[in-house]
Amino acid sequence: MTPFRAVTPAVRLAACLAALAPLAAQAAPPARQVWTRSWEAVPSDLVAAPAAPDQPVSATGLTFRMTARLSAGGTAIRLNLSNELSSEPLTVGAVHVALAGPDGEVVPGSDHVVTFGDNPAPVIPAGAPLLSDPVAFRAPPLARVVVSVFLPGDASRLTAHSLGVSTTRIAPGDQSAAAALPGALTRTSRFLLSGIDVAGGPATATIVTLGDSITDGAASSNDSNHRWPDFLAERLRAGGKAGFAVANAGLSGNRLLATGAGPAALARLDRDVLSVPGVRYVVILEGVNDIGNPTARKVPLPTPEELIGAYRQIIARAHDRGIKVIGATILPYKGAGYYSDAGNAVRSAVNTWIRAPGHFDGVIDFDRITGDKADPLRMAPAYDSGDKLHPGDDGYRAMAMGVDLGLFR
Repeated sequence: MTPFRAVTPAVRLAACLAALAPLAAQAAPPARQVWTRSWEAVPSDLVAAPAAPDQPVSATGLTFRMTARLSAGGTAIRLNLSNELSSEPLTVGAVHVALAGPDGEVVPGSDHVVTFGDNPAPVIPAGAPLLSDPVAFRAPPLARVVVSVFLPGDASRLTAHSLGVSTTRIAPGDQSAAAALPGALTRTSRFLLSGIDVAGGPATATIVTLGDSITDGAASSNDSNHRWPDFLAERLRAGGKAGFAVANAGLSGNRLLATGAGPAALARLDRDVLSVPGVRYVVILEGVNDIGNPTARKVPLPTPEELIGAYRQIIARAHDRGIKVIGATILPYKGAGYYSDAGNAVRSAVNTWIRAPGHFDGVIDFDRITGDKADPLRMAPAYDSGDKLHPGDDGYRAMAMGVDLGLFR
């Protein structure tokens, strides 16, 4: 007979820990990836896929190929597709992502199939966005990527970002895996693609630039990435601030208070800023359309207090999420088609409030950066695209060069 041995508490504890060890190993969650929004083009319009008499393209069974430049790099990527402006579900046939060559062609060996919940051909519900599965994808900062989306069905009403300032190629059939699309129809709007996120790189925070056509890059050179947020991304990289990505939430024609070209800034703040992965800062440049549009329509102008109230709302809502808000003064616009002295008085009052301490977490004085020294109510001729409202490439570069990078810590 085996002699009885008393089990001490220490022995009992060791046995329990040994038994639980495999369970603890199984229950440990995977390491959470830190995502930042490296590129963005917010939904603006429902746009019909183009069909021209001299092009073999119809509105059914099309491949859309878009090129986007990332602000921050990483080792994983995921895509955001949008069907948010449509009242009908949208069937997607295939999606690919690859590094882009000089002419927008696929760099050999870089093409990846993109899935959505392990499904390579998802249906995007009406009025909704769709986030892809992570894709192992190594891309350096400022890398250009090409995203190809095949739609097997009707493409006559697609959620798009109209002011793309970048070439989209549209070809018949499923050519999402093709190396190039020679002879494709081209447009400068962006279709379906609304955001690109990265993980596994140095970036851990996103700067969102919320604005109108001046942030959207109107009048900048096509396919050149010469919007002021693009230049800001380059400066951050050159300045040793690789921890930041830049997401451009500019929307041409946008206003603070009123819906027109897309929802007002107050209405789209949650979607385009507060829900952006990694957002830590928002730079807001809005207001000139709130002033100019009523002038053109010959209706009463908003008061400075009304515009300032909108800014206060944005500050409060962002601060609730721990997001710092950088205020940007409204650029001079004398000579523009919807200029008026009364409107400029509102702009001046709002800019004075923006500059005053105690409101924003920092200020960028785009008014003084771009203003003509001889006539500060006008944009400097060297920066003007020609319409007295939108900067050209040199003006957008000057805007970014005037940003104090110390604002972002």
